[in-house]
Amino acid sequence: MSKILAVDDDTEILKIIKKALEKENHTVTVCSEAVSLKKEHLTSYDLILLDVMMPGVDGFTFCREIREMVDCPILFITAKTLDTDLERGLSLGADDYIKKPFSIVELRARVTAHLRRQEREHHARLVTGNYYFDLSSKTLYYSGSEIKLTKSEYEICEFLAQYRGQVFSLEQIVEQVFGFDSESDCSAIREHVKNIRAKLKNYGDSPIDTVWGIGYKWK
Repeated sequence: MSKILAVDDDTEILKIIKKALEKENHTVTVCSEAVSLKKEHLTSYDLILLDVMMPGVDGFTFCREIREMVDCPILFITAKTLDTDLERGLSLGADDYIKKPFSIVELRARVTAHLRRQEREHHARLVTGNYYFDLSSKTLYYSGSEIKLTKSEYEICEFLAQYRGQVFSLEQIVEQVFGFDSESDCSAIREHVKNIRAKLKNYGDSPIDTVWGIGYKWK
């Protein structure tokens, strides 16, 4: 059903988590230390279970480092019970916490609830790298900052980002974004992309690649 990552330096707890969630047909990856994880791979998970007290990089630090690039729910697994500790964890971007010791029933219930909420919210958003598309308001954000785009600029970005890595000709972009009866032409698309790049350059990024002789892609 879903891909879940569990990070805890207690291997026995990892065994319990893996066995319990795999019975719910989830694919569970376990890791005993956060420092060994490659952050660029974390976007493939639907939910992350993260221990707080770990050697090397603790859960609070790791959550803060990955929150901007990871869109999925992050649930802390913690023996810390002070309100200040829990508030700190949530302020760093965690969605919830499970106190140790926990029951299998509680673990499954919390995970299921957050996956269901995540599924509902995914219908109204698109996340790729540091970019967040609010599909309802038609607004694009970069690392939490709103990017001021025209309607046409936004539609081009959303279309290319939805098919990240796929190359589209200018004619295909006109057809898919503006429709068969649109008065826009290929030169208009080039101008829109030029303006998009100028705006995104202010954020030190350029996600739209030119594939010479073909068109554009969102890299």
